[in-house]
Amino acid sequence: MIVHTLKVFVTVAEQSNFSRAAEMLNLSQPGVSLHIRNLENEFGVKLLHRSSKQVKMTEAGLILYTRAKQILAQYDAATEEIHLLRNEVTGSLKIGASYTIGEYILPRLLSQFVNQYPHIDIQVKIANTEEIAQEIHTNELDVGLVEGEIEYPEIQVNPPFMEDEMVLVVPAGHPLASLRSVSPNMLHDLVWVFREHGSGTRAFSDHFIDELGLHVKRSFVFNSNQGVKEAVIAGLGVAILSRLVMIKELESEGLHNIQIQGQHMTRNFYVLQDKKSSLDTMAVKMFIQKLRQFAHDPDTFTPPSFH
Repeated sequence: MIVHTLKVFVTVAEQSNFSRAAEMLNLSQPGVSLHIRNLENEFGVKLLHRSSKQVKMTEAGLILYTRAKQILAQYDAATEEIHLLRNEVTGSLKIGASYTIGEYILPRLLSQFVNQYPHIDIQVKIANTEEIAQEIHTNELDVGLVEGEIEYPEIQVNPPFMEDEMVLVVPAGHPLASLRSVSPNMLHDLVWVFREHGSGTRAFSDHFIDELGLHVKRSFVFNSNQGVKEAVIAGLGVAILSRLVMIKELESEGLHNIQIQGQHMTRNFYVLQDKKSSLDTMAVKMFIQKLRQFAHDPDTFTPPSFH
């Protein structure tokens, strides 16, 4: 079917690599090459420039890529509408999530979602907020779940679906660890542990420090929440993280949560979609609906029984 061949072409174009495309499609590399060669023979033009390092689309290839994406989206929509006649939701769903959401919220949410909609093919990418926004912008993801502000005018930022509490954490034995709360001026000249730039958590920390005019004595940067946690536990410094990330450590007294007088330490979680996307598929609609149900009452989202 031509739809399958177009999917092969789109995957090669997006991955810029025949081997990665073959792996993603569960095809052999010669099989992928055959699909592309058949397309090029059909249109009578070169669609891809191949080199030892990468694959690039020709001008004709770019035209076909744009139209192929539309054709595949329309095909998926038709498939969903036909399956809805049998009360089934099908199709594919590519979800991107920032680390906090992807590691501490999304697994619980998906455990119920896939149980209710078993015929949806789901792919998940976890990265920092900036990376997820970029892949929404390039239409590589259907839905993005992030914290923090997004500056892409082409991206649709839906109303917040959840509020997240941020906490200042210090290691046991730190001079502030014995205090239940501190004034902002007590936070000068501390050593801080940060997430990387592009992270929503880093953006919150930077804004917090700038707003209070704090002087940072020294800082360390880690590109994961777990790395930041372990660095604080090891005594490298203090950090601001989501309470979702810290629940187990705070309960076991591995870390201390310090209240900051006069500060409202919360941020919002947002759903991102591409404004240019012509189709809001049923799979996307059902996922966002389930997401808002989770945000309203997360305690009802327990793992399915296997008995």
